[in-house]
Amino acid sequence: MSALFRQLVLAGASHSAAVAIVKNSSIFEPLVKRFVAGDSLADALSVTAELNSRGIAAALDFLGENTTSAEGAESATREALAALDGIHQRKLAAYLSVKLTQLGMDLGEHLTLDNARLLLDSACAGGHFVRIDMEGSSYTARTIELFTALRARYPCVGIVIQSCLYRSESDVRRLVALGASIRLVKGAYAEPPHIAFRRKRDTDRNYMRLTEYLLHYGMAPAIATHDERIIEASKAAAKRLGVSNADFEFQMLYGVRRDLQERLAADGYRVRVYLPFGSQWYPYLMRRLAERPANLAFIASSLMRERQMSAGRNR
Repeated sequence: MSALFRQLVLAGASHSAAVAIVKNSSIFEPLVKRFVAGDSLADALSVTAELNSRGIAAALDFLGENTTSAEGAESATREALAALDGIHQRKLAAYLSVKLTQLGMDLGEHLTLDNARLLLDSACAGGHFVRIDMEGSSYTARTIELFTALRARYPCVGIVIQSCLYRSESDVRRLVALGASIRLVKGAYAEPPHIAFRRKRDTDRNYMRLTEYLLHYGMAPAIATHDERIIEASKAAAKRLGVSNADFEFQMLYGVRRDLQERLAADGYRVRVYLPFGSQWYPYLMRRLAERPANLAFIASSLMRERQMSAGRNR
């Protein structure tokens, strides 16, 4: 049943009627505040400073994807540059996370590379880091291709790989050979069965196999998970391989398992929180809802109460 709910919610991420319902309903406001730092860069920088005060770093993500115009891609690039400047000016423990479709990948390779180079010129010059996010599987090959071209010139760029895809093991081996820093996630997109694992246990098994490879051979891998079993197994693997706590980090989402974030930081592990901000939060929120059935139950009960209250007023 949870798998069916997940498919339905992810399908709603691109449905115009669903977008209107969610954005116009106050019911979703607490969830937006839970998972998104705020609409503005100032909000994100303030939350980052608070995280830093607790010994936790951040990965800032100015929300947006699938930009449909060159002007939109250039505007997103300016916002990302402003985020880099904000990190630099406030001397925050944070880096920037970007999606290539936000920088124009649907519009052409040259536009995307031009915008990415502007970001990376600024990041590398200021001693900062940029992580290229991974999107749905239709973008995987192109994302890796563009990342590879950028990595040849910019040492301050990293990438994300999703363990749910069959191809990920070969991608990880290839990227590690390039000296790339990899953030490993399970994957939050609805993918067809011929390219992705359907069962959670298979995705988890592949996640741990790739984690051990990255701990052994990778450069500063980021283990992005809230699964305590995987976290404990990763800690054990690092100890077995002689990998120090300074050579990898755990990453989690803003609004999820703050207790676990703080416990890991207190135990001497590097912890980073993925911190989204901006007004284009709808697709991101839908993916977070799909990952957590408890959030779906909350929304369903709230909508039912709203409907009952409306019916009572209309009697």
